[in-house]
Amino acid sequence: MRIESYHKINKLYTSDKTSGVKQNTVSSKNDKLEISQTALDYQIAKKAVSEIEDVREELVSKVKNKIDSKNYNVTADEFASKVIDSYNKLMF
Repeated sequence: MRIESYHKINKLYTSDKTSGVKQNTVSSKNDKLEISQTALDYQIAKKAVSEIEDVREELVSKVKNKIDSKNYNVTADEFASKVIDSYNKLMF
């Protein structure tokens, strides 16, 4: 009987003992965050827009009063002109 073979095989199975825990040393890095000037300008503009009222109550109430009193007359040419002007402002 070959005892040497048995010892080699036994040695393979017994060598699976856990060794000590290895600690990884990681050097700490300093993170740096830079915000572009464009992003800062965008943030300021967004804040300014959020502080403005969505609806101009004075203008709405004037138009409502004119409509109620049937004094609100707008021609098709005036309306079309305003629509085109608004479109041009958005596109250019």
